[in-house]
Amino acid sequence: ENITDFSLNVTDCTQVVVPEEVFFTVAAAGILENLLILIAVVRNKNLHLPMYFFICSLAISDMLGSLYKTLENIFIILCKVGYLTRHGDFEKKLDDAMDSMFILSLLGSIFSLLAIAADRYITIFYALRYHNIMTLRRALAILAIIWTFCAGSSIAIALFSYEAATVIPFTILFPLMMFFILCLYVHMFLLARSHAKKIASLPTSTVHHRTNMKGAITLTIFLGVFLCCWAPFVLHILLARFCPHNPYCACYMSIFHVNGTLIMCNAIINPMIFAFRSPELRSTFKKMFYCSR
Repeated sequence: ENITDFSLNVTDCTQVVVPEEVFFTVAAAGILENLLILIAVVRNKNLHLPMYFFICSLAISDMLGSLYKTLENIFIILCKVGYLTRHGDFEKKLDDAMDSMFILSLLGSIFSLLAIAADRYITIFYALRYHNIMTLRRALAILAIIWTFCAGSSIAIALFSYEAATVIPFTILFPLMMFFILCLYVHMFLLARSHAKKIASLPTSTVHHRTNMKGAITLTIFLGVFLCCWAPFVLHILLARFCPHNPYCACYMSIFHVNGTLIMCNAIINPMIFAFRSPELRSTFKKMFYCSR
């Protein structure tokens, strides 16, 4: 609220407001689509594999992001009609809880993408030992560590979000993890050709390699979509903390609602990529819809 009031004085850029109906529609679609992914994986025992458990982790992160924006919008509406105040103790705790959910969604998405990238890397370059390296128990342990770390970090960051020492590591983590995942993908594609020659003599190696590379391309699309949807909002956090008085920063912050909508669009796009590029999920969805009919 303070940033919005001040930005009106230092810039001519008007606030871009997204209609509440759009917020709720996009958020509901994201929650339902990712819930459908979770149900499909739970119902189909053939999908009880480490890769799909990591995908479920990403789906949960997307659901949390949509749920966060939904609750935040409801909170703003209640403040406008007078049921809640902006500076009360209860409202302060509620705001901290929603901030914690937002950070949990962001960290969960980053580390889920990292786990998916690592799983795909092992699948491509250690195909013969994959089931020994990435067991189901080990995948569940990795997810438990990821979500424990993300939950603890989200609570700590939300409680101390006004300290620069907290904001700086949080904002640095985003480009750092994205750069690490990007390096992993570049390394993956550079070694793909030489690795294909080594496994060319194995039975069904060509089909297996094409399948794995298709999965790598799918995950590359995930990464690109994630960056396009989350990077503007993370940039907003940086500008709001370090240059709120700059007219150019204030002008960028006038599209806050648009950046929030992009986060929810990410929750809609990811399940579509799963459905279109995964034959197993497509088959499961068809069976689910046919059975319901």
